[in-house]
Amino acid sequence: MKSKIEARIERRTKRKKPKSPVGGKALQRLFFYLGERDPKLNDDVVATIAVPKAARPKFGLTKKALRAKPVSAAKAGRPRRAAPAAKSLAAALAKAATALTIRRRRARTTRRRARAAAPAAPPPWQAIGPSLIPHGQTYGSNDVDVIGRVAAIAVDPNDPKHLLLGAAGGGIWESPDTGATWKPRTDQMPSLAIGAIAFDPTNPKRVYAGSGEGNFYANLGAGVYKSTDGGATWAVSASAPFVGVGFYDLVVDSQTPAVLYAATTNGFYKSTNSGVAWSLKRAGRCWDISVHPNGGLVEILAAFADGLFVSTNAGNTFAAVALPSWPAGALARLAVDRVNTAPTVAYAFAAKGSAGHLWRRSGAVWTKISTPPGLNINQAWYDWYVAATPSIQNQVYIGAIDGYRGTISGSTGTWTNITTQGNNSIHPDQHCLTFSPNNPQIIYAGNDGGIFRSANSGATWTALNKGLGITEIEYLASDPNTWKWLMGGTQDNGTIRYTGSTVWDHIADGDGGDCGVNQLNPNVVYHSYYSVSLERSTNKGNTWSGLGLPWPPTLGSLFYPPVEVSGLTVAIGAASLLVTRNGVQPWTTVSLGLPSGEYPSAMRAIDANTLLIGSTAGRVLRVWWTGVWNKAQLTSPAPRYISCVAVDPSNPQRFWVTISQIGGGLVYRTDNAGSTWVNCTTGLPAIPMNSVVVDPANFKRVWVGADVGVYQTLDLGSSWAAFSNGLPNAMAVDLLFHKQDRMLICATRNRGGWVMPVP
Repeated sequence: MKSKIEARIERRTKRKKPKSPVGGKALQRLFFYLGERDPKLNDDVVATIAVPKAARPKFGLTKKALRAKPVSAAKAGRPRRAAPAAKSLAAALAKAATALTIRRRRARTTRRRARAAAPAAPPPWQAIGPSLIPHGQTYGSNDVDVIGRVAAIAVDPNDPKHLLLGAAGGGIWESPDTGATWKPRTDQMPSLAIGAIAFDPTNPKRVYAGSGEGNFYANLGAGVYKSTDGGATWAVSASAPFVGVGFYDLVVDSQTPAVLYAATTNGFYKSTNSGVAWSLKRAGRCWDISVHPNGGLVEILAAFADGLFVSTNAGNTFAAVALPSWPAGALARLAVDRVNTAPTVAYAFAAKGSAGHLWRRSGAVWTKISTPPGLNINQAWYDWYVAATPSIQNQVYIGAIDGYRGTISGSTGTWTNITTQGNNSIHPDQHCLTFSPNNPQIIYAGNDGGIFRSANSGATWTALNKGLGITEIEYLASDPNTWKWLMGGTQDNGTIRYTGSTVWDHIADGDGGDCGVNQLNPNVVYHSYYSVSLERSTNKGNTWSGLGLPWPPTLGSLFYPPVEVSGLTVAIGAASLLVTRNGVQPWTTVSLGLPSGEYPSAMRAIDANTLLIGSTAGRVLRVWWTGVWNKAQLTSPAPRYISCVAVDPSNPQRFWVTISQIGGGLVYRTDNAGSTWVNCTTGLPAIPMNSVVVDPANFKRVWVGADVGVYQTLDLGSSWAAFSNGLPNAMAVDLLFHKQDRMLICATRNRGGWVMPVP
């Protein structure tokens, strides 16, 4: 979302922010996330999402993706297999998660057997939240309680107080009391990315979930999950054919509950045996499904990348639906729903060309309906829904960046913005809307900020985010004097601060990027948002001031460029290095000599005069101060994305790098300042490695954070062992070791922060 901070930057620099690229910031984040792991993953994005060539970043895309023609409707509807790169990575991640789960179970068994001799020790890793982030950002004039991205919400058809939600990368959470309390239910499953949840309407004890969030984390798909106790416990019902495939929707046929339908990034699937086996019925990205209340043999409407289709034989075959005034241009997203009490009344909501389009069916006739003024479709691939009020034929809700309630009369829609409405606004970027089964005025909205409930059709809202641990923390920084002061950058929920409570402070808006603390004066801290941006605070984040960096950026960079702070030396890595030696502007621009499209991806200070930089192509550079800034390129450990650099506190000649692009060694060590490297990958799973830290009291002890779990070596990387007891199977993206308090700290994507005391 465009934040209040961005508006202040525009005013401060007297420049206007450039028009957001097609797909918005979310698409640039997706390219960044996938390219960091395997550039081939982005080939599938370009092949299925309408991305003009001008909107494709040079970083993170293969030559094939950069040159591909923008996707057409015909191309989008072609049969496709799951991308081989996505399937391979997802299988490796699921294997690593399963191995960690088995080790945890064995550890619990060992502790139980030893209980007679000594009390069982608590799990080493402990959650520190956020359990809530008050004062989160909206587009309105108010602040709201936020927590993280929610992709799916399901309400028990027999008990409206019983809720299940699917977090983008934080698993399934259950509430028995209308969201007053929450518990995680899938922390040890092979994937915590959830795209869809569905109760069996004939027996709500049976619940199904589709792993792999179609909106973003599709590559994390590990199959369909099933619960037989209302969502309290889960098991994998079917992994094939969904490894590396993302879910958008999942529906249980109310007339034949053994029959399930799935809308996925790979097509429309059907199961006839309660989710055990699945068959592909129509290929091509499928976004949404609406099944007639009398079952799929009566009618199924399905939204595909090449248009709206209908089936009258339970999804075995489909025919195209001709919608009037179908506009020109590529289809970015399509959603469909129907009125439950009048199922011949249906709605289709599309982002096509440069605008949003809505149609309403009454009987057999579709009519084009006017859409809300100012409807923003720029991120339709990411946030989009249509929801027909179950018992009101002329009322419909549509969601994009904002959400709207519409009253339809003929071809005219009268619209109310229900998510950005002055001092009664909620977080933007709408992903789903669900009705309470006993009262259609009660609605639940899921968005980038969490879950919100309205008892009056969106006129007012209550946040239900307390106790949900689903924040996506990208980066961490700490006060050297106490581990109980942390600062973290988060996805679309700003920069947040931990001071000992699981309720974290919201201290800056926007997309929170890398951050840092002046270790000589911890009151002075820095945070970034995205691209080349940085702010400074002299009171630990209570207030901020700009640092004169260019906006819009004049330098190419990653979406989240690396930031490093060492005393008064502050640096941010773009195509060139921007660095200051007095903590504020003016900035010195140091040319790094990197090829076009290659950027710094990791940075670490040996001291205030010496910086180490790792690049997206595996280069390692040393930059040092001798009255002027000098640079030298060291040998490269591997020609792949360097995700982190760590320096041994006891030996500045020894440092470590992690590699997040799979296909070879993933952790390397040098003992001679980068002249030669040792591959230290033996014993690690073949999955992306994101972060590395060295124990300052024992140089042989090192930890790495991976896309699943944390691992430890006690012998300089000759061997590794899982170090994840008590940790959910989430992405461990940043690690800190607090020297004074001997505390290891882990930031995860969509499961917040975790700590463990280290003896």
